[in-house]
Amino acid sequence: MRDVTFIRPNISDMRSSDAMEPLVFAILASRTPRDIAVTLYDDHLEPVRYDRPTGLAALSVDTFSARRAYQIAGEYRRRGVPVVMGGHHPTLLPEEALQFCDSVVIGDGEGAWETLLEDARRGRLQRVYEGARGEQITGSPPDRSIFRGKRYAPIALVQYGRGCRFACDFCSVHAFYGDRTAQRPVADVVDEIRRLDRRLVFFVDDNIFSSLAAAEELFQALRPLGIRWVCQASIDLVRHPRLLPLMAESGCIALLIGFESLDARNLVQMNKSWNARGDGYAEAIRRIHAHGIMVYGTFVFGYDHDTPDVFDATVDFAIDSGFFLANFNPLTPTPGTALYRRLGDQGRLQYPRWWLDPDYRYGRAIFTPRGMTADDLTAGCLHARRRFYGYPTLLGRLRHAPRQLLKPYNLGLYLLSNAISRREIFRKQGHSLGTPSPLASPREPA
Repeated sequence: MRDVTFIRPNISDMRSSDAMEPLVFAILASRTPRDIAVTLYDDHLEPVRYDRPTGLAALSVDTFSARRAYQIAGEYRRRGVPVVMGGHHPTLLPEEALQFCDSVVIGDGEGAWETLLEDARRGRLQRVYEGARGEQITGSPPDRSIFRGKRYAPIALVQYGRGCRFACDFCSVHAFYGDRTAQRPVADVVDEIRRLDRRLVFFVDDNIFSSLAAAEELFQALRPLGIRWVCQASIDLVRHPRLLPLMAESGCIALLIGFESLDARNLVQMNKSWNARGDGYAEAIRRIHAHGIMVYGTFVFGYDHDTPDVFDATVDFAIDSGFFLANFNPLTPTPGTALYRRLGDQGRLQYPRWWLDPDYRYGRAIFTPRGMTADDLTAGCLHARRRFYGYPTLLGRLRHAPRQLLKPYNLGLYLLSNAISRREIFRKQGHSLGTPSPLASPREPA
């Protein structure tokens, strides 16, 4: 075997304008022997060239892209090319994935990928490979050469840690990693950033605040690098007085925080009651803004205490809070999560395998809520997005932004990010998953 083709499937065959570099393939490329050539096709940006000869097709699959991934796999297998899949979806549903591919990697790719390639050389791929989950992350820096010539967003993705110490019942990250978390050596992270040709970095950790000591070590090390960076974090970081000043001094300009709900009863149900401890959302946001850090807030709708009036109330909160971006999503039960099991046991799933259902459309409610109809949930989320990203609101929201946030760089990022988010949100809404073509006849599991 002389070459491997990496494929990143989109939710369908449409192209996107907000695609970021798929870091997983740069990690795998760095662990591929030098005598094996690697090629990347990103379905978000370009068509997949099925007729280009290759020895192995490797796809990273999440639940929204599963149907499209299975269709891509079918095209390769019809040409006699073996297909391997990894990522959250094949890890959580390996038996399903194995009906459409030759091998799956369960867990992270490190270790398993090297073994898989040796087996592929010998023409004896195993059906299942077990990668590490939640162990120490070491190895060569990601090989970003596979991204050359592709029009990704001008932001470099870097990973410090994996996993999250919380167990929200809707979260596929906890289903994937369990209670395990792991961080890379800070020196490795710093060395990787020094090699980058970009000064804006997105830490892709699901929660960069896994521990106080680890967070402080990273932020101290970032201070001399002269970069700007954004990340995802849990709101409890504001309860540690040293963190926010350190983050600001080291170049943090924005935080993505999952507020999820304004109703404390919903937070209890989703196992996220810790979100509302302390002085409340308003004070937490004030402290973050006081250090010149913008807030990207995310919300989910459909928990049992939501009623149709929740949508406008949440948008009002997001506007009044001066968020520079916000997501308003219908609660999505993904396989492997406590939420998915509970709704299935209660008979409330309208699309039990929505990721494969040709009738499901992106943005549509997947289950029957308690306090409204499924149609109310679908329409309410779309209404919230339209209100927040409407042109009058886009400009009006600047009046609510704290003055220390309105620096020229931040203002440019605000305008660009909102324009892209608005376009992508409305392009995806109502779109089917995959293509109209039926899935290839699945192979019965061995």
